[in-house]
Amino acid sequence: MEAKKAKRIRWRFIAFVYGCSLFYFLFQGGKTALMLFIILNLLLLYLMLGRFSGIGKVSGSRAYAAQGAAGALQAGGSVEVQLKVKIPGLFPLPYVIVRDALHRHNGQALQFETSFVPNWKRTGEMSYRTPPLARGEYRFRDIECVSYDVFGLFEHAGSFRHDGVLSVLPQTVPLRQWNGFQRGVRGPYSHAAASRSAKETTQINGVREYHYGDRLSRVHWNATAKTGQWKSKAFERESLPRTIMVLDRYAPGGDAASRERFELAVSVAASIMEHGSRDDTAIGLVSIGDQLTMLPPKSGAEQRSLVMKHLTNVEPDAPQPIYQSLQLADSVIEPGSFALLVSQDTGSQIIQGMEWLSRKGLTPCLIHISSPGGKSGSTAWKRILESRGWLIYEVRQLQELPAALEGSGIA
Repeated sequence: MEAKKAKRIRWRFIAFVYGCSLFYFLFQGGKTALMLFIILNLLLLYLMLGRFSGIGKVSGSRAYAAQGAAGALQAGGSVEVQLKVKIPGLFPLPYVIVRDALHRHNGQALQFETSFVPNWKRTGEMSYRTPPLARGEYRFRDIECVSYDVFGLFEHAGSFRHDGVLSVLPQTVPLRQWNGFQRGVRGPYSHAAASRSAKETTQINGVREYHYGDRLSRVHWNATAKTGQWKSKAFERESLPRTIMVLDRYAPGGDAASRERFELAVSVAASIMEHGSRDDTAIGLVSIGDQLTMLPPKSGAEQRSLVMKHLTNVEPDAPQPIYQSLQLADSVIEPGSFALLVSQDTGSQIIQGMEWLSRKGLTPCLIHISSPGGKSGSTAWKRILESRGWLIYEVRQLQELPAALEGSGIA
């Protein structure tokens, strides 16, 4: 609305100047009035020809490269975007402003603006880098190109569509060895789901890629010397129970601190999924919010892809605490599994949730997400869980996860 009003004011100003020049030429006459009138007409002709600059039929392309490990972009990473623009026609353009936008799945939009001076082919290349991106799915849409006349009076715009989808995965941290799956075997209802979903024995069963943190005794020196790349010994596995991760999507308070803890919970779940996928552990996911998401325990790349896709887009939209949410999933949770609850909740809700999982015939384990500045030490609800013999791990930052899991559970 304001742009239209400004445009009307410009045209009225031009009409006023043109009228003054016309009356000056008609009533005053002379060479000065004639030259002034001719120059003004030429300028008006230039302004009118600007609408035929060709920018309305602009075309181009967009290319981008994620700044992440192995081409996978994780939360906190940035993207380098390169734009190529071509403008048809012959009308001279002093410069072109290019506006691009990146839309997140929750409706948030990031706006970017750059400019270039067209070359003799009326093309231009430019690039920009996004700020660190939060976890989620992003979409590129229309690219808008805007140009002005040399006086900056009138705007000429055009756009072209070049869709693109960018997935920013949750941030993860590598886990070398966690005995939580093995300790879950002690549950009375645990049973084998697949021979590959297991802890390792001492029986060598081939060679695999070297994982950061592998002990030197595990390195396969002959394979490393032959291939020139680090290789490790692969061992046969014993059977383990199926594992179900339960992600608590209830964010009490809905403030920034609660949102930050939820992001940490998602990163913890993604890290455990990466660890289980690397060790061929059958892991499922129960995520309860506005909609219930249930992925049965499986192993393999397809299961990892499904879980990571959900964790990329998940939001803290659970309408009620974890105990009431678990009751909504009563029909989809089957007994006989190792249940890994990732939650920021405390007190009676956690106690009732863990008891509910135990009554359902699962072996529960809690990864509790605490505030970074939270006080350490045991509390009453933790002592109750400890007295039941359930594992509890406290995590305040993602970097603490390996030490917390690879050490002993705390209560």
